[in-house]
Amino acid sequence: SGRALYVGISSYTPERTREAARMLRDMGTPCLIHQPSYSMLNRRIEENGLLEVLEQEGVGCIAFCPLAQGMLTNKYVEGIPEGSRVTKKYGSLKHDQITDEKLSIIKQLNALASERNQSLAQMALRWVLRHETMTTALIGASRPRQIEENVACLEGTDFSDEELRRIDAILAA
Repeated sequence: SGRALYVGISSYTPERTREAARMLRDMGTPCLIHQPSYSMLNRRIEENGLLEVLEQEGVGCIAFCPLAQGMLTNKYVEGIPEGSRVTKKYGSLKHDQITDEKLSIIKQLNALASERNQSLAQMALRWVLRHETMTTALIGASRPRQIEENVACLEGTDFSDEELRRIDAILAA
């Protein structure tokens, strides 16, 4: 009926994204944004080709969960703290998701972030936002200070090729 001026979608496969963008374009209502889960610890959209489809279709991307439920913050660098969401009975981050292997990755990423004069959260957000199709990253914050820290990621430097190679090597472990 012409009421929708644009559309956003979430968690579609690359194939379904292409199909949705085509259908919406044919109806005169463009698909402007796609919201997939994406972080250093969840690179599925790189592996399955979604980023390429979004670029080809002219659709922007909003990264959902770019800090991996808080794992890519300094909260878990020294292990699982009491009172964290992992220790709560109900929640989306479970104790078994924070393995020794993941803690090792988090510590290595944190060391690289320190070399970049950033917090781990700032580096993780900057890393997500490095893609041209990435328009924003959704952050969840329980305190104003967290918002200030996360927004400061925009003041950081771009990644060098060497830093990106190091990140890839850390994440491949």
